[in-house]
Amino acid sequence: MEGAEEELERRSKFLKDLIMTQKLKKKKKADNADDEVEKMKNFVVRVRAADMPFSLQDHAFNITTTFLRSISLPAPRNAHNKTLALQLKKEFDSAYGPAWHCVVGTSFGSFVTYSLGGFLYFSIDNLYVLLFKTAIQPT
Repeated sequence: MEGAEEELERRSKFLKDLIMTQKLKKKKKADNADDEVEKMKNFVVRVRAADMPFSLQDHAFNITTTFLRSISLPAPRNAHNKTLALQLKKEFDSAYGPAWHCVVGTSFGSFVTYSLGGFLYFSIDNLYVLLFKTAIQPT
């Protein structure tokens, strides 16, 4: 009978240790995931060139950072760039009138003509965004 009690005690201790090990692994994974989320939240925004009111600039930054926080990283980067450009254009068209244009990427050149007060070129980490408005000429 004593052998059975010792075996029961040994198995109980083994299961407790196994459960504690699993809990520690889950906690470590959760901590690592939280660290990744914190890294993603702290984007570095740099205005490269601007002829735009600060409120509109802030609106563009908010749209971009919200989008970057929401994307799933495994998808191809250029698909995200195109989606972000479309989202910025549509949001600015609806909020501030038509004829907004947007280019998003890590490497591009440009030379554009824009309406006064409607130009913003900024970067968030290594992603660059060019947002500008053109005048609509009546026909």
